[in-house]
Amino acid sequence: MTATADLAAYDWPDVERTLDARGNAVLPGLLPAEQCGALAALYPRAEGWRTRIIMARHGFGRGEYKYFAYPLPPLLHRLRHALYSRLAPVANRWNRQLRIAAQYPDTLDAFLRRCHGAGQTRPTPLILEYGAGDYNCLHQDLYGAHVFPLQVTILLSAPGRDFTGGEFVMTERAGDGQRAEVVALRQGDAVVFAVDQRPVAGRRGIRRAAMRHGVSCVRSGRRHTVGLIFHDAR
Repeated sequence: MTATADLAAYDWPDVERTLDARGNAVLPGLLPAEQCGALAALYPRAEGWRTRIIMARHGFGRGEYKYFAYPLPPLLHRLRHALYSRLAPVANRWNRQLRIAAQYPDTLDAFLRRCHGAGQTRPTPLILEYGAGDYNCLHQDLYGAHVFPLQVTILLSAPGRDFTGGEFVMTERAGDGQRAEVVALRQGDAVVFAVDQRPVAGRRGIRRAAMRHGVSCVRSGRRHTVGLIFHDAR
């Protein structure tokens, strides 16, 4: 796979408009089924990870996930870099609208040097595994002072075949209003979404909307996803 070539096929101005309107946007068919299966097959292996988290032990929900160690698998390394370059202009515009001083460099390598200089050196890309009865509480993936405001999740399993339930859920709170959205994904689809907050146009100008994401209860089967977070962790 050549990540940059595949990403060029998407209508990025439309992706940006959807992110502005909803705080999330779907990239249909980002990975073919064969690559999804190959990534999911990494999960049982002992090598290649820096840590494993059992979610119930921390009050995060039920299920588990593993953070990759560096170096990342080549496919995820390429995707993380290519997606960052596409999303950095959106992130910079959002920060300007929210009057946040931080601006992001053009390349992921430059941004990661900033993270690592601040002590955020642990890789954050991960695979999550859910079985029947598992779920992920609403949360934000914040790992230190340096936060890239967008991240990407790729569904590796096929809904209706590999699992039922387990929908990707987002909530948004702005002022006194609150909104919830279920984002429908097929195997290989990716969703780009706001990590923490995003700008929302109101009658009195731009205001901040607080965003959270999670996964509803898996009713049957097994569900795997890849999470691509662009900032590293302390």
